[in-house]
Amino acid sequence: MRAGRGACARLVALLAVVVLAAVTACTGDGAGEPAVPAADVPGDIVVASGRDVTGKNGIRQQLIDAWNRQQEKAGTGYRARLVELPGSADEQRSQLLGALQSGSAAYDVVNLDVTWVPEFAAAGLVRRLPDEVLDGDVIKSVADTARWDDKVYAVPFNSDVGLLYYRRDHLDAVGVQQTDLSAGIDRTRLQEIVRSLENKPPKGYEQGWTTQLASYEGRTVNAVEAFASATPDLALTDADGDYAANAEQLAEGIAELRQRTDPSYTLQDAVHSDEDASLADFAAGRTAFLRHWPYAYRTLHQSFTDEQLGVAPLPGRAVLGGQNLAVTAASQRSAKAAELIGFLTGRESERCLLDAGFAATRTSAYGDDTVTCPLAAASPSPSPTGERADRMPRDDAGRPAYAHRILLPALGSAVQRPRTPMYGAFTQTFTAQLGALFGDRPPTDPQLARRLDEALRKALPD
Repeated sequence: MRAGRGACARLVALLAVVVLAAVTACTGDGAGEPAVPAADVPGDIVVASGRDVTGKNGIRQQLIDAWNRQQEKAGTGYRARLVELPGSADEQRSQLLGALQSGSAAYDVVNLDVTWVPEFAAAGLVRRLPDEVLDGDVIKSVADTARWDDKVYAVPFNSDVGLLYYRRDHLDAVGVQQTDLSAGIDRTRLQEIVRSLENKPPKGYEQGWTTQLASYEGRTVNAVEAFASATPDLALTDADGDYAANAEQLAEGIAELRQRTDPSYTLQDAVHSDEDASLADFAAGRTAFLRHWPYAYRTLHQSFTDEQLGVAPLPGRAVLGGQNLAVTAASQRSAKAAELIGFLTGRESERCLLDAGFAATRTSAYGDDTVTCPLAAASPSPSPTGERADRMPRDDAGRPAYAHRILLPALGSAVQRPRTPMYGAFTQTFTAQLGALFGDRPPTDPQLARRLDEALRKALPD
């Protein structure tokens, strides 16, 4: 416990001192750098974020409440306030960009999707942070999402990675002997199991698997996973964020995506599904397999037992997701905002996020038993009747049971989506062009690859 608090205190102090120095030195003469006062202005520190998947009064709000109690006890005059942005991730990005560029919203901290960091950094909308905030405890692949142009602009808050959920009860029903797939499964074996299910389908079963293929970021994620699995060294963008692929490389990725989404074992509704819809279809028994994010582990276990439900690494490569906290360039409370970020991303807070169902960004959350969550709500105790309100399986230390063995390795080996300040243009182009694959008369792989290559060259000039 002391070790966790000590490390958190050092991170908080480092962020506050360095950012305060930057604020004090700022005169407003630098390009793209607004004039700000030499000292923080006491008051509300406004944190803009998307929806908390842990529910109403979720773990993010609980952590902010804990920080507010510390500030009230110390009499600092500061208080953090969480503002949840409505809409999809794409809509939230547009809202944040518009608000920060126009100055219409006084946000001090923004919770950025990992793909947005280059765009917000390059536009001068968030402040550079000291390299040391990404200490060795932060998972390396996750830490890399907080950088742009070899500089640090954010601190990882919660991570994400694609996982494969499966219905053990469905596999049992058709006599599959090995229903523990946690060591991993390749696409060939997955398809063999699906063929077995077709011969004797369980009640309510329709197709082998489902995922998120609607025309939004979910389609981009699934496609990047297919592309990275087909060509592991493929880089769609270079270090400067410019387009770096060609039609031949794209054709290999398209062929893999076509195989993964073949109608013979992919639920037809997947083409129109987002996270909520695909989760509901899987829970209803319409499929035996589901590609989803870590938060589904807790959600699904409210209805299913370990005997009915399993989780495994995705076949092939998985995409890294998550959100990072950044201090806005226009914040009048940037030093205190940085201190808040240090608290929210410290070791104990990351353990709280893990216990609540998020993927933590720090290795210590997964294996250091001296680092615990001081918030009891993150790991609910039994009710007066003896029944746990939260049925998520946990290890002896209270972590989600799959965290160390499956989730942590998946995060470490995950691939990033293209890193570019033009990510909005990339994902819109990528999603739109790949939509032809799911139409009534899909083009051939080379045809679609040529169209995609041409469109990406226009969207991301090299």
